[in-house]
Order: sequence, then C-alpha cells, then structure tokens
Amino acid sequence: MGRREALEELGFRVRGSVWGRPLVEVTEPAPLLGAVFIGVIDRGTNVLQVRPTTLCPISCIFCSVDAGPASRRRAAEFIVDPGWLAHWVEEVARVKGVRVEALIDGVGDPLTYPWIVELVRKLKSSEWVESVALETHGAPLTRRLVDELAKAGLDRINLSIETLDPEKARRLAGVPWFDVRRVVELAEYIVTSTPIDLHVTPVWLPGVNDDDVAEVIRWALKLGAGKRWPPATVQKYIAHKHGRKPAGVREPSWAEFWQWLSEMERRLGTRLRWSMEEWGMRYARRVPTPYRRGDRVKVQVAAPGWLRGEVLAVTLKRDRLVTVVGARGVEVGDLLVVTIISDKDGILVARA
Repeated sequence: MGRREALEELGFRVRGSVWGRPLVEVTEPAPLLGAVFIGVIDRGTNVLQVRPTTLCPISCIFCSVDAGPASRRRAAEFIVDPGWLAHWVEEVARVKGVRVEALIDGVGDPLTYPWIVELVRKLKSSEWVESVALETHGAPLTRRLVDELAKAGLDRINLSIETLDPEKARRLAGVPWFDVRRVVELAEYIVTSTPIDLHVTPVWLPGVNDDDVAEVIRWALKLGAGKRWPPATVQKYIAHKHGRKPAGVREPSWAEFWQWLSEMERRLGTRLRWSMEEWGMRYARRVPTPYRRGDRVKVQVAAPGWLRGEVLAVTLKRDRLVTVVGARGVEVGDLLVVTIISDKDGILVARA
C-alpha cells in the first residue's frame, strides 16, 4: 500500500497546500479525540472545545500557537469534515451525559473553515448541543457571513480585538491589510442587527496595549455586548514555547495579571471576572481516557504533525489520535510503538 492509500484508509487526505504546507483533510473513520489542534477536547465541564481547522489568515506577533502565513514552526495545516466532527461532538456529549456548549475555537481562526456555517447548523440540530459559540479575531468576517451564521443558529461570537487604533492593529496582526475599523463595524452589526451575542476578549500585552484594552472594553460596553453572556473579559498574554514572543514584552505572572485586572475593573467601573455559573458552565463527567502517561501503545502514522518534528498517529484500536514527538525517518502508514508522555485532558502526546 502506498503512502496516499495508507493515509486515506485512516481518514486523512492531502488536499493541496497552503503557504507551502500540506493541507490535510480529516474525515471518517479517523478518531477525533486525543489531539490538541483538531477534533474535540473535553476538559471536564459542559463546554466542549470543537476544533475544525488550524488555518488563520493573519500572523499576530503575540500568537501563542504560531498560526498564519508567517509561521516558522508549522509542518502542516488541517481541516476536518463537518459532518464527522458534529458526530463526534454528539457522541462525546452522550458519553458525558449532559447537553453541552460547543465552543468552536482552535490553533487558527475558525472563520477560515470553509464549512463553518454547515458545522454550526449541524451542531445546533443536535439534541445534545445547548448552544454554539465561536472565537475569532474578525479578519474573515463579512456581513453576509454574519447573516448566514445567525440563520444557522450561532449563539455567540467571542471577538479578540486588542486595539481600536488601525495602525497598531495592523502591527499586532502581523499583516498590512488588516483593518480593525471594518471589524468594529461588523461587531456593531452583530449586536444591533442579529440575535448573535457578542463577547469581547482582548489580549493584554504589558507595555503595548494597556490603554487600548481599556478603550476596547469601554467600546464593547457602550455597544451593548453581552446580551446573554458576560460582555467582556481580558486574556493574559502567554509566551508559549511554540508561539511568537514580541520584542520587549514580558509575560506577566498570574499574580501580576489578577492585580492589573482588579485595577482595570476599578478604573472602568465594571466587572471583568465572571463565575462559571454566570457563563452557564458546570463540571461534568469526563470522557474516559483509555491511555495514560507511561503506557506503551501501538500506533499507525496517519499524517505529518501540525508542528515540525511531530507526526500525527492513530491508535491501532482506532479510538484516539496521538501526537508523536521525536519521530525521525518515519512515513505515513508506518507502525510504531510509542510511550505516552502526556495525557492531560485526554490530549495524548507520545515519544517514539
């Protein structure tokens, strides 16, 4: 069996390339639990992270996952079949025994996903899905797409917008064409003309956008964000080992972040911290993980990994995805015996 046939038999198919990297489509019978960059992630609550794509059109200079055209660490990009992904969301919710919020997020921007409207529609049609939300920086938004998402039943958009200043926004986005004014106009359209709720969630970059964050939050509150869910929160900048680190920006400790956030709440006269109950979140039974740290597991290589030096594999039982690091000289279809080195939240990382 050739590499292409072996890949397709496992549910993976190369559909061309993006930015010089292979674009891999994932479909039945590939399992959609176990990877951090595609599929479904269950962190023990009634909120499931749903990750349909790794693609992103911008290259934010603070991106913790090195997404976009300027990536230096990505080895491949991925998209997942919408029907198969919706099926896995429903099955995971069924095992958990609770209706869930499907939060469409990822190591890219979900709005680059070509079947995003279809995915939202399929998720909303499931009796196991209570609400559907997605996260975006807003670059791929159009008024037509907003209308289609509203018609499909999307409940909330989490909009990450770090500044209202057009020049600074372009610099932070890492692309010269990004226009934050257009994103602002579309955000206003979402609030005033659709049933979709808007939650604004800027990333705080110490020394870079301190005052901008305050301005963004004032704008969100004036706009009327937060019809059903909290209107705004602030994300902490994290200097991830696989991410981008802006020159001169130091990652704050959590103590520094909470102190700064308290001062921002006093400054603006509004809350920026919310309880799980206010988000509609609650703890829920986790999907059991059949593989644990230290286990030796037989897997078959299914595709290149999303990062250099990694490959994506499928367990021989075809029940989990496994990211294998340090796998040199292996090809799609190869059988490996790997040792699980991390199983946090059911995300499986192994070493060959």
